[in-house]
Amino acid sequence: MSVPARAYLSIGEVLGKLRSEFPDITISKIRFLESEGLIEPQRTPSGYRKFTGGDLERLRYVLEAQRDQYLPLRVIKENLDALDRGLQPASTPGASPKPRMASIDGELAPSHFAGESDLRLSRSELLESSNLKEEQLSELESYGLVAIRGRYYDADSLSICRTVSEIAAFGIEARHLRSFKSAADREVGLVEQVITPILRQKGSDAKARAEEVSNELASLSVKLHAALVRAGLHRAK
Repeated sequence: MSVPARAYLSIGEVLGKLRSEFPDITISKIRFLESEGLIEPQRTPSGYRKFTGGDLERLRYVLEAQRDQYLPLRVIKENLDALDRGLQPASTPGASPKPRMASIDGELAPSHFAGESDLRLSRSELLESSNLKEEQLSELESYGLVAIRGRYYDADSLSICRTVSEIAAFGIEARHLRSFKSAADREVGLVEQVITPILRQKGSDAKARAEEVSNELASLSVKLHAALVRAGLHRAK
């Protein structure tokens, strides 16, 4: 989807919006921060910079970190990378960033300029955030319960690993959980049967409707699964 032209700001407009809070800011400073990779504004065909609201907030974050925390650009860049990956930057030197999780189902709490970013965790970050051991994660991957996407693990992987970590306290291992994966795959197939005809419909809202139906069916599937497990346990008593 294209972004309306006036959703962008020129470098002069960005300067005007920041100057009241940061009187020492200059166009040269903004260009320097861009050259250091801290911001990446788009360009017009003629080469002029186009800043989004996210670029503006990113600049504000950098300038505040320099002014209030005296952080070097290297550390600020690491913090920005953490925020871009859905993490909360480390509060002390040498500490690891933590996921910003809004709920146990993997939804992310938005940041002020990286609110649309998906959670992306390295292997070591996933292990630390989930309290799993290396061999446990490897076993989960071998059974297809967790998979890396490109270079990182996502919010679903973290949610699965945290749940498995809690289940492991009862002596249940990854090999015991393969039936959960098989059942989930069958449920996914059922949902896909429902939403595929919706996706084939004409109209700009077809994708949004399919996503809404998918989310509703997923929620109902979880409720039904929990109810069936409870009913089975009650019968066993």
